[in-house]
Amino acid sequence: MNQTWNQHVVKKENKTLVLEVIKVKSPISRADIAQVTGLNKGTVSSLVSELIDEQLIYESGPGQSSGGRRPVMLLFNQNAGYSIGLDLGVNYLLGVLTDLNGNIIYETKVSINDFSYPSVLKQLIKSIEYLMSSTPESPYGIIGIGIGVPGIVSNEGSILLAPNLGWENIDLKTVIEETFGLPVIIENEANAGAYGEKMFGAGKDFSNIIYISVGIGIGVGLILNDSLYKGNNGFSGELGHMTIEINGLKCRCGNRGCWELYASEQALIKRAEELELVSSDQTISLDLLNELAENGHMETIQLLSGIGDFLGVGINNIINTFNPQQIIIGNRLATSEKWIKSSLDDRVNNYALRFNRDELEIKFSELTTHSTSLGVAAFIIENFFKSDLVTNP
Repeated sequence: MNQTWNQHVVKKENKTLVLEVIKVKSPISRADIAQVTGLNKGTVSSLVSELIDEQLIYESGPGQSSGGRRPVMLLFNQNAGYSIGLDLGVNYLLGVLTDLNGNIIYETKVSINDFSYPSVLKQLIKSIEYLMSSTPESPYGIIGIGIGVPGIVSNEGSILLAPNLGWENIDLKTVIEETFGLPVIIENEANAGAYGEKMFGAGKDFSNIIYISVGIGIGVGLILNDSLYKGNNGFSGELGHMTIEINGLKCRCGNRGCWELYASEQALIKRAEELELVSSDQTISLDLLNELAENGHMETIQLLSGIGDFLGVGINNIINTFNPQQIIIGNRLATSEKWIKSSLDDRVNNYALRFNRDELEIKFSELTTHSTSLGVAAFIIENFFKSDLVTNP
């Protein structure tokens, strides 16, 4: 019995390996798969046949010959199923439908003004239904739903605290699973953003990445040695609540002087309101401030520069703590890169320890506001491929 189980595990691992090689290197022949993986040709041929039967790969026309008969080439079927990823921000909800390679097929974005759980849940369900209705026909259909939330999420997927939403002890995972009958993953939005950047964005070529999600609040996702680091109970990365001002402003988390009170979108808007940068009949938003800065409005440019400096204060602490290869700044404030980058760089160059600055790259997100939604979609895809697609021996 134990031998049979071990054979099953080995076969599953080999099958996963073959599929991953085809995903990354397709079009590729059976012979080349055997060479890359070290598996014998008979094993590769058997596993390829199963993957074809499961419609995860397919054969295309013959490739280049190396002297004998031209080989049949294999390609990954990225349209075998689709993943839904949602980024639940404090003032928006962004949803994407992706194929199995993380390519966005459809997306939907709505503003959120009522943060109450019943109201947000209603909008979540509506967005999921829209994306499901837009899904093309495929062998596996929707393979799951991922949701990134701005708060502390347990390893089991419960939202323990989301201070900027005013939520506490919310079991969103069970509700969505029961509503749609699909696998659901709930993850902290910064963790998901870090994973999205690692898989599809600026972090693809790096092993030690700190992703800083700067929206209404600030969250941090940690990729250490190519793996997402979540801490003992899944609560790592709450660096938006590290103290940078001992007797500073009171935060919703109960602390004082939290980094996000000085370097986030909410800090930017609050300061803009205090400075009365626009007329009273206009609603101040990040988009409006970016527009003012683009038009040369010096007070707005100076305000954004100050936010960049405060970002640099927290980033210095992160650099000196983790000594990463790369820091990626994402979420909504990444759209203000043009006006915050210089002061941020100045703060880091002048105050971070020199040894930790060596070989460090600081980048703004290539995915901007899509890092989190693509990250949770990637979690769902990864979970799908870990499922037991191998027929029991």
